[in-house]
Amino acid sequence: MEEAVGLAGAIGLEVAYSSIVAIPCIRPATLFGSGKVAEIGATIDANRAAIVIVDGALSPVQQRNLERAWECKVIDRTALILEIFGARARSREGKLQVELAALSYQRSRLVRSWTHLERQRGGFGFLGGPGETQIEADRRQISERIIRLRRALKAVARTRSLHRQARKRVPNPVVALVGYTNAGKSTLFNRLTGAEVDVRDQVFATLDPTMRGLTLPSRRRVILSDTVGFVSELPHDLVAAFRATLEEVGEADLILHVRDISHPESAEQRRDVHAVLVEMGLEQKVKAGLVEVHNKLDLLSPAERGRLKAAAGQNGSSVAVSALRGEGLDPLLTLIERELSRNRRIVTLKIGLADGATIAWLYRHGEVLNRSDDEAFAHFRVSLAPADAERLDRRRREAGTAAP
Repeated sequence: MEEAVGLAGAIGLEVAYSSIVAIPCIRPATLFGSGKVAEIGATIDANRAAIVIVDGALSPVQQRNLERAWECKVIDRTALILEIFGARARSREGKLQVELAALSYQRSRLVRSWTHLERQRGGFGFLGGPGETQIEADRRQISERIIRLRRALKAVARTRSLHRQARKRVPNPVVALVGYTNAGKSTLFNRLTGAEVDVRDQVFATLDPTMRGLTLPSRRRVILSDTVGFVSELPHDLVAAFRATLEEVGEADLILHVRDISHPESAEQRRDVHAVLVEMGLEQKVKAGLVEVHNKLDLLSPAERGRLKAAAGQNGSSVAVSALRGEGLDPLLTLIERELSRNRRIVTLKIGLADGATIAWLYRHGEVLNRSDDEAFAHFRVSLAPADAERLDRRRREAGTAAP
């Protein structure tokens, strides 16, 4: 209920009344029984409500019948989330994605709910048939617009792919932040990178993904990506529409799952995030285990904070932080570095001091653990990603230098 009220407040609605309604038997026509429909109708009249939000899925028929019975606008959870996304989208890509999801949702509602559109336009001359009904015309126009939107989003996906290829040529690892909406991802992103991404105590404050450089304690550079927050029962159309954006998560070298550990339903939110990631095709990464960042440590009692920190230390794949206060960031950076170094190769090299290009390449692509110079050579101990180690071997073979 608190989440539903928060979703309504996210687009500036004033919630006059909220209630949890038990439904012993779902009625195909109205969802609720006739007595409950009348009872809710009386509450609507008493509060002079203009909009009723049902925090669940309504069929087109149920929505139409409830609007007739209550004489006000009725929307379900999917429509509410789409409304929020529509109000928050800023970039051209975000607006395209939201419009695609909204039109896909509306097209399914043209079947039985819009009976006022079931009138016909006449044909021309004597050979013309009864003509195209208004509902058919609207459905066709929506379908044509959806085709154009998908074409535009394919171009966006191609552009993103080109950007990823360009990043791979200067291969800095990508670390993606994912998590439930309002878990504090953007606050953590700003704290780590010094960026000024919009931060509000609201659901879906971030829609458009943002990427910034981050320097780890070893001076290794990585790219940190802030992404849209997830929510339980996230509309399927919305996940599909945002697939181009969420591809950044799938391509990431490391995924950090930011959790609001102070939330009473943190465990349920964790399951919802995993469900969305699985729907995106990232089941293997979820099964392998995500690195968890337990955020909002400052909202816990001292005893709970101590217990959580101790558990994170034993776990090894989680860390407790307060992004708002900057607490626990050093252990987080150490954890990121360790996870990114899991499959890296440590090599010992002897490079001529005159070969400045190779020395510069090592500093750009590897983590120099140790260096000592003599009169003619620089002796390195370097940690490299497997692909970079192969690249270095090939580079040295082509230069006619024996591999180390």
